[in-house]
Amino acid sequence: MTTTTTPTARQVEPAEHAHATELAFLAAYDDGARPPGWRLTPRAVVTFIVGSAGVPLELPRQARRDDLPRTLTVAAKFVGERALVERCVVTLAGERGLLLVGEPGTAKSMLSELLSAAICGSSELVVQGTAGTTEDQLRYGWNYALLLAHGPSAAALVPSPILSAMRTGAVARVEEITRCLPEVQDALVSILSDRRIAVPELSGTADATVPAAPGFTLIATANLRDRGVSEMSAALKRRFNFETVGPIGDLAQEIALVQRQARATLERVQAPFAVDEAVLEALVTAFRDLRAGRSVEGWEVERPSTVMSTAEAVAVASSLALAAAYFPGDRDVLSLLPGHLLGVVRKDDPADGAKLLGYWDGAVRRRAEDGARLWRQLWELRDVLAD
Repeated sequence: MTTTTTPTARQVEPAEHAHATELAFLAAYDDGARPPGWRLTPRAVVTFIVGSAGVPLELPRQARRDDLPRTLTVAAKFVGERALVERCVVTLAGERGLLLVGEPGTAKSMLSELLSAAICGSSELVVQGTAGTTEDQLRYGWNYALLLAHGPSAAALVPSPILSAMRTGAVARVEEITRCLPEVQDALVSILSDRRIAVPELSGTADATVPAAPGFTLIATANLRDRGVSEMSAALKRRFNFETVGPIGDLAQEIALVQRQARATLERVQAPFAVDEAVLEALVTAFRDLRAGRSVEGWEVERPSTVMSTAEAVAVASSLALAAAYFPGDRDVLSLLPGHLLGVVRKDDPADGAKLLGYWDGAVRRRAEDGARLWRQLWELRDVLAD
């Protein structure tokens, strides 16, 4: 009897699948010079990440295909400076390592995924750095059953994602590189300088060295909060160009991003999104005030230890929307905001709940006194924080 299997649905699609139409369109739209191994031109990679600024792009007549739209407006996927993205693309076009650093939750991983998807068509050649990451995970390991049965051979070698990227001229990614032990990190020094991996166990054979194919490069990410965890050696630092990914500078852009990402979360669980824009504005404003240590009006605010990142704001907005979807009519969504903020603020230091209360007694109270209705409602919820 023949059985068929249904493809498993995924909670989150890799960038190359989620944006497959845009990638194919841009490949046909811009037929300019490409670095070796690149699927898109550097200019098209930047457009894919930062969008076409609301301007519809039209395929040239000779590039039109039945499976592609004639015109397409490319949506922005990363909210940040275009110049930053351009510098990242130039670094990778020169086959130099790129290290994205910044506070947690500033979309470093998302940017590295988008870059990889646009350049080589795959964002899944990735190593997640942890204290338990081994050198084998960066270089290669062995199929021990084959190794014991037949000895060292190319068939018994298990390539790491980085080795696979070297063979195919693709982009490899190392997330949280400073979480890896220094001796593990330094396995990358020779890879980034010599552009090959030696396999001593296969010495004397054609497979003793694996050279990097044209187009191979590596993107790593590191959190500024992790400095000192496993400091990178000077030799490894010299193999990378560093780019700092900062928080979103514009309030309206951050609100739009939080709303977009939270909506996507609700769409995945097939629930309606019912959070008022005014509530989202208050949420993002509170995050920005606490992140900066100063309110938008210029009032001093005591900063909590926790990074009040945009990613955390998205998580809170999603939680509010899920509560509204699954418990409709039980309570006003705004009344849930202080409790969620308290949960975020206390993540690194439970005592920081007092700092959030101080924010309520300062900025929130002053806005309420100035007559802002929504902030007056939030001020009346102060007891949630005082319990």
